[in-house]
Amino acid sequence: MTTAEKGTRPSEARQRLLAAATKIFYTEGIHSVGVDRLIAEAQVTRATFYRHFPGKEDLVLSYLRQVHAMERTTVDAAIADNASPVDALLAIAGSIAQGIQSPGFRGCAFLNAAAEYPATDDPVHQEIIAHRQWFLDTLTTMMAKVHQETADSAARHFVMLRDGAMAAGCLFDPDLVADTFLRGIEGLLRINAERRSNESTL
Repeated sequence: MTTAEKGTRPSEARQRLLAAATKIFYTEGIHSVGVDRLIAEAQVTRATFYRHFPGKEDLVLSYLRQVHAMERTTVDAAIADNASPVDALLAIAGSIAQGIQSPGFRGCAFLNAAAEYPATDDPVHQEIIAHRQWFLDTLTTMMAKVHQETADSAARHFVMLRDGAMAAGCLFDPDLVADTFLRGIEGLLRINAERRSNESTL
């Protein structure tokens, strides 16, 4: 075995563990899945698991950070691809609606995890809050470009609509939920854009 092979094998095993965790944690929950199941799914040894993740919580945190990175990539792309803040926010909403309509949708990974880790001092709970704060801050920044004075409340309204849609999307017709969510976001943006327009004419 070459040195290069030795150097790449741990990262490959880590990726298999993370991929297995991402799939199982999202579809089945976190507390219900034990280390033995993760080891079997990733086809690694117990020693390999603990070499990459000192404990299950470390894997849970890595799972949430990976989901965060994927969501951030989507949001950043929507902002980069749309010069208009309204169009960027509509693109973000569109990606959320698309997720709701995708096969295997089971709600928001972070809201699901929050239900299993309610203690505010738990590192997993804190990771969830950090993700949600990033999302709210990003929306607030974009909403400020639509209407500065109502940016904070409008961003919180967006998050509330998003959370409701994510919860309803795995309980009711996802197409109807996605459409209702998008109509809500369109109305929210229209109201705030009109406020800015009205103020500019005074």
